[in-house]
Amino acid sequence: MGVVVLAGGLARTALTQEFTPRALSPFAAEKVRTLLRERLPCLGCHQLDGEGGRLGPDLAAPSATNATLVYAMIRDPQRMRPGSAMPKTPMSSETVELVASYLVARRGSPAGSVTVPLTRDSLPRDTRTLYLTFCAGCHGTTGRGDSPNAKFLPVRPAVHADARTMSQRSDDMLFDAIAAGGYVLGRSNRMPGFGATFSNAEIRGLVRYIRDLCRCEGSR
Repeated sequence: MGVVVLAGGLARTALTQEFTPRALSPFAAEKVRTLLRERLPCLGCHQLDGEGGRLGPDLAAPSATNATLVYAMIRDPQRMRPGSAMPKTPMSSETVELVASYLVARRGSPAGSVTVPLTRDSLPRDTRTLYLTFCAGCHGTTGRGDSPNAKFLPVRPAVHADARTMSQRSDDMLFDAIAAGGYVLGRSNRMPGFGATFSNAEIRGLVRYIRDLCRCEGSR
């Protein structure tokens, strides 16, 4: 891993990173497939072997994207591509390496390096922009659960505009669902958590935005 510095070498701003995938045993490869289908939220947006969403690239399609970029996007997509609709999913370094090695092998990704910023860019994000960027792909732009991607999901996305349903959910429940995702709450793992991507204030703002969509108050 090399270091990229500012002119004169006065301040380090980024790292040049290289990822070397490891060969996976049949057991390890099956473990990744199970993680992708049953635990991780990746198939909410991506498809694998015909299963999953259509918002992002096919995880098994041949790609010229180099192996290190695949690894870096899984590890912290917002750092690599600020403003990307892909949230950061908390995973151990071992799991990131395992998933990246599997996907690189499936996609035939070539070796290569990427420049990784040491800090994330701070982009101004109003609540409506957050909803349209990160939520509307599944829940629809007006919260009706009618996005084109919804039909590819095993469980229909929550209809945020439905007052009857949303009034039965407390603000705390909505906060937890946004922050932690579906798997932690015993719901669909295709719903990602955004706690590692949004601030608490941004999540609270999204809860209020959902209340505006449903024109309802939550249960106490």
